[in-house]
Amino acid sequence: MEKLPDVAALAKQLSSGAPGAESTAPAWLSDPDRPYWNMDAELKLEEFTTARGQERAWARLRRSIRDVYDVSPYWRARLDEAGVVPESIKTPEDYARRVPLFDKETHRQSQEDSLAANGHALGMHLRVPLEELRLICATSGTSGNPTYYAYDANGLMGSNEVYARALWRTGVRPGMRVLHGFALSMFAAGVPVIEALNYMGACTIPVGAEAGTERLLLQASLLKPDVLTCTPSYAEYLIEKAPAVTGKEIGAFGFKILIVGGEPGGSIPEVRQKLADAFGAKIYDMQGPAMSCDANEGFHMSSMGGSWLEMLDPETKELRKIEHGATGEWVTTSLSAARGVAPVLRMAVGDLYQVFTEPCACGKTGWRYRIVGRVDDMLKVKGVMVYPAAIAKVVQGFYPRLSGFYRIVLDEPPPRVVPPLKLKIELGAPYAAEPGAAVLDALAQEVEDKMHNALKIRPQIEWLAPGSLDRSLHKTQVFERTYLGQS
Repeated sequence: MEKLPDVAALAKQLSSGAPGAESTAPAWLSDPDRPYWNMDAELKLEEFTTARGQERAWARLRRSIRDVYDVSPYWRARLDEAGVVPESIKTPEDYARRVPLFDKETHRQSQEDSLAANGHALGMHLRVPLEELRLICATSGTSGNPTYYAYDANGLMGSNEVYARALWRTGVRPGMRVLHGFALSMFAAGVPVIEALNYMGACTIPVGAEAGTERLLLQASLLKPDVLTCTPSYAEYLIEKAPAVTGKEIGAFGFKILIVGGEPGGSIPEVRQKLADAFGAKIYDMQGPAMSCDANEGFHMSSMGGSWLEMLDPETKELRKIEHGATGEWVTTSLSAARGVAPVLRMAVGDLYQVFTEPCACGKTGWRYRIVGRVDDMLKVKGVMVYPAAIAKVVQGFYPRLSGFYRIVLDEPPPRVVPPLKLKIELGAPYAAEPGAAVLDALAQEVEDKMHNALKIRPQIEWLAPGSLDRSLHKTQVFERTYLGQS
């Protein structure tokens, strides 16, 4: 595991002007114009993709499997049950074929077992005393109960480092004021991002989405932040609400950088353009500690050298070759997993990625990926696989005639959908007045044709008036499940 710098101590030494500070601190820390947060590590990312780099990573992974087996009773039991002795894993194919996946259902089962056996829901795979923990975060639980992730002091340092690498690439610098509009209530984009911003020397304004739109806009008016972080749908909502709440357009607040994430939108060209035009800011899309770039050619993996990466067929779970343009379910294993508070081998969080291994037009290092969708959000319409992210891309492409907000109506449990796929789509501001049946019929035909060309489906569209769908301060829920009584 690479040694992470004690940035706080080094920064304090630099600012104090102590004798010898310049020679003690690494050069990359004191240069705000450097292209990467950690020049040493990020310039070496491409080495991970070479044959020699993969050999070294595989050797580290084999040691990590043995270490996890030795330190984690949970994993010792799982591997024993699968008939796996660490030394029997001799090839990547052995690893993919014989070591069981740790998916969301496995994670939740570990939590349920832990709640019954240990009195807490942090999982049977937790290997340290509770007293050593420093932070607990959770997923939103939008598709079930939340899953928890715990950090000790070393884990927080590692999280700070990888998030700092991503944030630095957007232009966030020490001394900048960052208005934090992601949800703070235990979400991974909440306190961990604030910790990373503080770690890299930025000043956070932790309002959080829970505080509401009026309070967030008030703080923006009074404190003049340089950067805003929030979901793309919340950013769109701020465009609508800012004039009514403050009497000013959102562009008058002076944000230089807008970092969005948590849901599809920030990488869709039409959404990026809409946000850029309204905010007058540079737009970046964040997915965990990975960030889009100015070329918008996917999320750059600025810390990929620390993990073993696999790509699987989402249905058969067979190993796929990682190559430029390949698509599959992403599976990761930390190359120093045994040092974590809750070691995990072969974590599959359910995201379907398309990976890009060729150099990016922006010139920055690291493989890139796009999120095709979530495996458990996949719909099958007459045998065609459809993901909400793809539907969102089509709908957003009709802005401003469409607001970009929509719902997928499911009358039966997915993934199978009896055609046609039902969509409720909100009209945009140009149609605030009654547009007439002929106009709406023509618009529906355009949308249907675009979806048929892009996704091979023809939806049934129900038009909604502008502003009629709820605007979420968190992740927008795109499914309306009538079979559960939702509407």
